[in-house]
Amino acid sequence: MLGSSEFVDSGGAAGASGVLDASEAAGILEQAREFVDPELRRAVDSLPVSMRRVARYHFGWEHADGTPAAAHAGKAIRPALVLAAATALGGRTSTAVRAAAAVELVHNFTLLHDDVMDRDTTRRHRRTAWAVFGDADAILAGDVMQALALRLLAEDSHPASAAAAARLADCVVELCAGQHADTEMEGRRPEEVTLDEVLAMAEAKTGALLGCACALGALYAGAREEDVEALDAFGREAGLAFQLIDDVIGIWGDPSRTGKPAGADLMVRKKSLPVVAALASGTPDAVQLAELYGLPYEEGDLERTALAVERAGGRDWAQLQAADRMARAMHELSRAIPDPEAAGGLLALAEFVTRRSH
Repeated sequence: MLGSSEFVDSGGAAGASGVLDASEAAGILEQAREFVDPELRRAVDSLPVSMRRVARYHFGWEHADGTPAAAHAGKAIRPALVLAAATALGGRTSTAVRAAAAVELVHNFTLLHDDVMDRDTTRRHRRTAWAVFGDADAILAGDVMQALALRLLAEDSHPASAAAAARLADCVVELCAGQHADTEMEGRRPEEVTLDEVLAMAEAKTGALLGCACALGALYAGAREEDVEALDAFGREAGLAFQLIDDVIGIWGDPSRTGKPAGADLMVRKKSLPVVAALASGTPDAVQLAELYGLPYEEGDLERTALAVERAGGRDWAQLQAADRMARAMHELSRAIPDPEAAGGLLALAEFVTRRSH
């Protein structure tokens, strides 16, 4: 743990633009992990042994055989947003740690279930929980993480805890609706899916929880309702920018850095944002892409498919759209926190998640 009991917002170190560099954002994330991990471990350790072993494996704390591990536990972006939002609005970090842990538990609940539904076998450079323990154990571990998240807030004595629990529960409903839309769209032909539909799905699946994280931080700082909503909107727009970049990485990222196979989304014919934008471009490459997506993946057509997406403008569109969403996010943030120095931590995190290249 850090020597200080308060989250250090490095906003004072921002340059003239008010944006921090990547190393400072990494420091904020590391500090958030140090605050939140003890709360997460306490929550997970309260589980029955059968569920505890799956959760501890998923978080990277143990190997499948139960021996200690030091695997990657994720970047802690969402809990960092909770703490940074609370700090930016004058709250105390120590009072918002449970809320930050609750958000991280909900995030990991979605990862466990997504991996089962998508049949992803790799996450964070190791086998996914369902691939090790089976579908049932992974699903149940996700279920208990959601329950732990709500219990953390229910047991919290902070005056904002009830409002935070209600908001987080609403967010879970939205996340599930977004996941349902995602899986439903996978069963449709490429030309039957619109860009507006995919953008709405991405906001629900990714933007909703980032917005909720920011809103919970604002609630725990005792912020005004309009500031809570502005921070929710900030997180949603930043979350959509994050998803756009994540979809780009899902096609063109480096597997040695992402921990996932290159082009996995293309292999399963996932209708990600760059793909749908490319399909909607009306170009000859869009026609070729639609033909490829209408057939099962065959060994050797990955490069051809990725090239069709790029030539049809999917990559450029996603990157431009991500920049536009970030501009909207900055506008929403300035409504609640006009001073860039005070908003430094949130700005740094937003820049970090949308300027990744892997």
